[in-house]
Amino acid sequence: MRPTRLDRLFADATTLPGIGPKLVKVLAEFTGDKLIDLLFHLPSNLIDRQYRPSLSEVEDGRIATFEVEVMKHEVPPNQGRRRNLPYRILCGNETGYLSLVFFRARGDWLGKAMPEGAKRMVSGRVERFREQLQIVHPDHMLPQAEFDKLPIVEPVYPLTAGLSAKVLMKAIQVALPELPALPEWQEAEWVKQQGWADWQGAVQAVHRPENMAALDPQNAARARLAYDELLAHQLVLALVRRDRKKQQGRSYKTADEMQNRLLGLLPFPLTGSQENAIADIRADMAEPMRMLRLLQGDVGSGKTVVAVMAMLQAVANGAQAALMAPTEILARQHAETLGPWLDELGINWQVMTARNKGKLRQESLDALAAGDVKIAIGTHALFQDDVAFKDLGLAVVDEQHRFGVQQRMALSNKGNNDEGGGVDVLVMTATPIPRTLTLTAYGDMDVSRMPDKPPGRKPVDTRVISMDRYEEVAQSLGNAIKDGARVYWVCPLVSESELVDLAAAEDRAKALHAVYGDTVGIVHGQMKPAEKDAVMARFASGEISILVATTVIEVGVNVPEATVMVIEHAERFGLAQLHQLRGRVGRGLDKSSCVLLYRGPLGETAKARLSIMRETEDGFKIAEEDLRLRGAGEVLGTRQSGLPAFRLADLETHADLLPAVHDDVKLLLERDPLLKSPRGEALRVLLYLFRRDEAIRFLQSG
Repeated sequence: MRPTRLDRLFADATTLPGIGPKLVKVLAEFTGDKLIDLLFHLPSNLIDRQYRPSLSEVEDGRIATFEVEVMKHEVPPNQGRRRNLPYRILCGNETGYLSLVFFRARGDWLGKAMPEGAKRMVSGRVERFREQLQIVHPDHMLPQAEFDKLPIVEPVYPLTAGLSAKVLMKAIQVALPELPALPEWQEAEWVKQQGWADWQGAVQAVHRPENMAALDPQNAARARLAYDELLAHQLVLALVRRDRKKQQGRSYKTADEMQNRLLGLLPFPLTGSQENAIADIRADMAEPMRMLRLLQGDVGSGKTVVAVMAMLQAVANGAQAALMAPTEILARQHAETLGPWLDELGINWQVMTARNKGKLRQESLDALAAGDVKIAIGTHALFQDDVAFKDLGLAVVDEQHRFGVQQRMALSNKGNNDEGGGVDVLVMTATPIPRTLTLTAYGDMDVSRMPDKPPGRKPVDTRVISMDRYEEVAQSLGNAIKDGARVYWVCPLVSESELVDLAAAEDRAKALHAVYGDTVGIVHGQMKPAEKDAVMARFASGEISILVATTVIEVGVNVPEATVMVIEHAERFGLAQLHQLRGRVGRGLDKSSCVLLYRGPLGETAKARLSIMRETEDGFKIAEEDLRLRGAGEVLGTRQSGLPAFRLADLETHADLLPAVHDDVKLLLERDPLLKSPRGEALRVLLYLFRRDEAIRFLQSG
């Protein structure tokens, strides 16, 4: 039950002045429809009425306040074409004259508000029009006594259609005195050290800014509230994680014989980070609780081998394993890589994708349900309701960093084995994720990082070249092709767009075909999976030497003979995407190169991006830079990512708070696992305040 002291904060916004049934619907979609939602809607700008110059010296474009006398109303003629003329009120004082301008004004209302001869305080943005000072639609026109009741500095809030600034500000200012004093859920010493106010004081301060500095995310009041929001989020992740650790899983004893046989089949030794990741997973799977581990491997770090070792551990102990890839191309590529190894080890496996239809699909489903198939490789189709495993022990999810805590929990509950334990889950991504985001999006998971590249991999020579030298770049491909190399040429669009002047993939393929004939092929997102696969197969076999592609080739596609990557309009791509694309070359033993073709002039961000690509191949370093340049939502893919939506915290600017929050939660749960201490009770209030009620049941279950 939510504490009664929070009841007023969760009251409907309709209890505030000016907010009726119609407006509350607008609020419900924009900010949320409770008082707390309005209080968590922070100002983005402010109006400062401290600037009170003379009319002769006022700066153009600034918000200014004057005391003036109303001299004359100039009412526009109300007929014919001239009805669009503005209504003007001429005012002045001893320092000059000022026109107040209104479009579609109600003259009767203006006559009452601004009677000729009266003195009024007028405030708004001043501009010059034909050498005359004017304010269009002033913010305020009030008698001195009423004006004095206004705040000198007024916050400005983000708005949406149907919501006026005055109504929103009034509602928030009325809600502020309703703020209850809440118990302190942060460590007292930490709050003192940071120089922060209590929660109540911080909320009041952010809505009553005294100057522009108060809008800075690092401002004390804003930082305090950001910490609160991050603390609630991290606490939930820690409780989810602890609950999962308590849930019954199965203990998969090590599978030394089978795993050693696999190592004997590999043409290369394992890297140090592969060995570490395998050891982490082996230890997890041996424990009698469910595994939930994130395997972060940079491009080409050899995650697939680690995944197979994990699957063998499940299979050697009598269970089934599933490997889920995001696309059909990738699922089939995994099958091509793993198939020969699994055949050699005598393990029955099959590929299951949407392409499996009719009788073939039913046979596959029956074999899976009977337990005859030990390893299934496929797309998300593997986890549809009609797919039943006899004894699923391990689910490996490849490149699926776009799903959140709820989906991970649902996946680990997919098992239906006799022993009653849930499924162990290994999530793999080749998108290096900055530590900040790992803590935020994956705090419920254990993490293994694999920064090493397999031995023998040569660095990719990266060049940044202007689009003006296109002909030169296109001609130079001839030498590479003569030596048996394969070339990727990546374009951002499939066909010509009126909005964006980019060379479309189809046009580029035609241009290159004119020079290199039938050795040029094309793949793009609008092709059917079977067509894409056929072209990729021809490229892998060498029948095609140049593959013009959209970003469908970004993730996972493996052609060791491909040694040249040309990315056209590289300035249009994000850093992570450029890094993924470059990772398609340099996978064999031959020296590889990547050409980033750009069209100038470049903005600062694009310039920084291309320069980082030239300087480093370290995916984790690139990810940190990407976070700095683009922000958190973009790095993991806005909206679809498993990244939570924060209202008070900004992951870019408050990244420095996350390690402190993380350590705080860890220590807290060690000392007070059920949150029974005074601070623990206060933290329960915090969880309710941020609508993290679901976490409370983890505490109640002990």
